[in-house]
Amino acid sequence: MLTAKGPLLTVDVTDRTVAETDISETLSAFIGGRAAATALAHERIPVDADPFGPENRAYLSTGPLQMSQMSFTGRMNMTALSPLTDGLASTNAGGYLSRNFADTGYSVVEFVGASDEPLAVHVRDDGVEFEAVPELAGAEVSAVSEYMSEEHDLGPENCITVGPAGENLVRFASVMTFDSRAFGRGGLGTVLGSKNVKCVTFAGDGSARPEIEVANPPSADVHREAATSDDRMKRQGTTGGTEFINDNFALPTRYFDEYEFESAAGIGGDAVEAKKYKKGACSQCAYACKLPTRDEERGVETEGPEFETVYAFGSCQGVGDIVDVMEANELCDELGMDTISAGVTVAAYLKSEDAFGDAELAREVLREIASRETERGDLLAEGVHRAHEALGVNDYTVKGMEFAAHDGRVLHGQGLSYAVANRGADHMYAGMLGLEYSGELDPEGTLGKAERLVHEENRNVIRDSGVVCAFAGDYITDERLAMLLETDYEHLLEIGARVVARERHFNNQRGKDVADDGLPYADEVPDLDAAVQEYYEARGWNEDGTVPDDALDSLTETAIGYGAVADD
Repeated sequence: MLTAKGPLLTVDVTDRTVAETDISETLSAFIGGRAAATALAHERIPVDADPFGPENRAYLSTGPLQMSQMSFTGRMNMTALSPLTDGLASTNAGGYLSRNFADTGYSVVEFVGASDEPLAVHVRDDGVEFEAVPELAGAEVSAVSEYMSEEHDLGPENCITVGPAGENLVRFASVMTFDSRAFGRGGLGTVLGSKNVKCVTFAGDGSARPEIEVANPPSADVHREAATSDDRMKRQGTTGGTEFINDNFALPTRYFDEYEFESAAGIGGDAVEAKKYKKGACSQCAYACKLPTRDEERGVETEGPEFETVYAFGSCQGVGDIVDVMEANELCDELGMDTISAGVTVAAYLKSEDAFGDAELAREVLREIASRETERGDLLAEGVHRAHEALGVNDYTVKGMEFAAHDGRVLHGQGLSYAVANRGADHMYAGMLGLEYSGELDPEGTLGKAERLVHEENRNVIRDSGVVCAFAGDYITDERLAMLLETDYEHLLEIGARVVARERHFNNQRGKDVADDGLPYADEVPDLDAAVQEYYEARGWNEDGTVPDDALDSLTETAIGYGAVADD
């Protein structure tokens, strides 16, 4: 099986020391990316760790496909104990970081401890340098990039950066790279912020990069097809489906009070495409689906917004002007905040104030959240789950994570996915939504969908471990993925199952069980409790949602999903 190569680099920012560890056995069993980072986190983060404490560890990891020139591989994974969900969470970002990271020769970099002052860490192929950067305290993301360019001749493609939100321990702060690409969900920017790590840079001349031979066919075919395709996604990104979803399913509106937004056209794909002024891509990718946008009249320039941001700062807040959404998107990038959690949290506040549609107020509140300097901002920086009672609104979260746009009250399989996902109400964990939007699965009902849900979760682990972009599905098929990783598809699903079990097992030890696998609108999703039990049965877990201690690697016939059989 093709796997990432290179040692683990542990960076202790308390003592400002580093250590290398041979993790070849872990990589052989878990490929790289999310799978390898989760296996390490399961072993090395104390189960009673404080997410804000020095004992929490953050993992940045790459996979074997970052050694290729293939499209859809310009991504990396990050994993840590989440301050938002209080469980293990992984998230990934695109841009141009992954190959600069690979040039250092490491497969995984682990951050532990806490610095007593703002710190930049420079990881090179010939060593690690620690730089105190008190002058960057409170700096926005692009200002940090400017500093690194001036002082170290490094661009934003070399950096991961924490904005003011991470420094001030906003629970949904993101880690930014290339200024506008986010390791977004789960508050992992807060983890680095709690360690007083403002920026980490990666650079090398390529001589330390591990030699990994990725199969040319199908990688060359994927690259050619990505370059020549005429998908609407290449023009409009994920916003291209906004009006379709609004008209045929549901676009959560005014903090989930409504299912349809009357101004969807004003924030949808055509509106975004009208503001797009050039092409944008990730490292080595010919698909070029990113969205550099600008509005000259209001002086706004950003990258995006993508669909989830259009929902969070558009329909969910009752805002129908794409330029307002663009401004919020850029503000979140500069301050370092997940646009989904930030937008939904602000929407909850607008509901409490009967102020839907007030985009200027929304931006004012965003700044207060990032600084925590006002009572209002300090409350909202905790996220909806911890703030909803004070606001007098419903707690629209799962495991403390705010919902993505795809409404589980209409897409019942997606609702089940939100309920059981170890990461919470995130649409990328399993992605049942695509099957239900397309009609491959009937959106109605939850029963009988557990086995397919298991398959989608397991496959997405491999996607995030390769590491492959989520938008590569039509190009990097299951057959091609197995060929690229030089193993059979059932073996990949088996690895995915073991990673999901480790996430769940770690969270179980922190007190998470069936009580956390629910929905705030459970009465609108048929047979949810029974479907959750079907899911546990398929996974081989206990009825209370826990993984038996001796079952992390013992899989049932359905635990790898969709009718495949493990060969343990």
